[in-house]
Formats: sequence, structure tokens, C-alpha cells
Amino acid sequence: MNMMERAGPIVLPLALLILWELACKAFDIPPFVLPSPSMVMVALYNNAFVIWFHSSQTLYTTVVGFAVAVAFGAFLGILVGSSRLAYTSLYPMLVGFNSVPKVAIVPILVVWFGIGTVPAIVTAFMLSFFPIAVNVATGLATIEPDLRDVLRSLGASQLDIVRKIGIPRSMPYLFASLKISITLAFVGSVISETLASNRGIGTLMTQASANFNIPLVFAGLVVIALMGIVMYMMFAFVEKRMTGWATRGATFGIGG
Repeated sequence: MNMMERAGPIVLPLALLILWELACKAFDIPPFVLPSPSMVMVALYNNAFVIWFHSSQTLYTTVVGFAVAVAFGAFLGILVGSSRLAYTSLYPMLVGFNSVPKVAIVPILVVWFGIGTVPAIVTAFMLSFFPIAVNVATGLATIEPDLRDVLRSLGASQLDIVRKIGIPRSMPYLFASLKISITLAFVGSVISETLASNRGIGTLMTQASANFNIPLVFAGLVVIALMGIVMYMMFAFVEKRMTGWATRGATFGIGG
């Protein structure tokens, strides 16, 4: 099973790529409708410098927006999870804000900040902070009432309970949200770049689509997917090192 589990992430995508390639050849699908994987690889090679130029911008805006989302989301999650007043006051606002389509907010951000980097950072932040806040708040909420009563009887304050019990208890929830939020941050950056930017993978794909260069569009999608996978694996690695106690004995798990 160990060999099969290790080979699965390689064998399955490779099989899908081969099936995709054969389907394009067998049905003679035009490249402007669906390019084959080999055409996408050629587009990646021929446009390596241009893709690097745009992908570095996307990675920058994503990481900056995500970093702000981690700081703000963790603080907000601790506040909401440790205070009933904050929960009843802020949680409905967070749900309402998260329900607003971020695509509709990008034109407003352009009016405020102009096109370019800032709207992409803000959009990445808006898409990624909510899962962090909710998961951290959930982790704090898992503290058993009996444990709270015992700690209070020993003289611990609410701050002591949050700092010594709540925050360590919420770490697995935090890392689970980080793996989700980093992918959402990439989505936010690309959305903003598609609508209001002159640099980034979203801009590259928009320009390539306008020129019917669909292989280059797919090349941009591949780059975004690869960056998302790498960032996800980085957080999964750190999670395993820092919160292994929470998953010890588990037979399987996402990123575990």
C-alpha cells in the first residue's frame, strides 16, 4: 500500500495526460478549442521568459495578500472564538462579507487604488482570510467546558486559557485553513489580474485568449496549479512537523 500511495500522485495525473493527448489526436480537436498536453508544454518552453515575468508578479501579490490574511484572520479567529460578544457581533458580518462575490469588488478597488499590484493583493486577502478566521475560532471553541471550569478554579484568567490551551488547540485547525486559503489567494490574485492589471498570470491568459493562443492560456493555468501545489505541500510539511501530535495514529489524511 505504501508503494501504491506514493505512486498514485504520479501515475494518475500521467494517465490523465496520456488520455488527454490521445483524445486530442484521435478526434482531431483544433488547438484553439482544446490544445493537447504536448502543445501546452511547447507553449511553456517557447514562452518561458514571459511566463516567468508574469508568474513572479502573481506569486508576489499572492504571498503578500496571504500573509496579511494569516495575521488578520488569526487575530480575528482568536477574538471571535474566545469571546461570545465578539462571536455574536462579528460572525454575521464575516459571513455576509464572505458571501459577496469578490469579482464585483475589484472594479471598486481599481477606483480606489488604480490598476496593478494593490487590487490583486487586496483581492487575495479577501478570499483567503475567512477560512483562517473560522477555523481558528472553531479550534478555540473545542475547549471542553469542564476544562475551562477546572482552569478557572485554579485561578487562570480568560487570557491564560486562550494563550496556554486555546491557541495550541487551534493549531491543527489553523494549518488546515492555511492549505485551503493559499489556493484561494491564488484565485484572488488571478481574478484581479484578469480584470485590472498589466502584469500577472491573469493578464497573460487574458492577452493570450484575445489572440486565440489557447495553448498559452493552458500554460498559464498549469503554472498557477504548480505554484498552488508547491505552496500547499510546504504548509502540509510544516503542519506535519508542528502538529503531528494531533494526527498521530491516523491511517490517512489530506496533507498528513
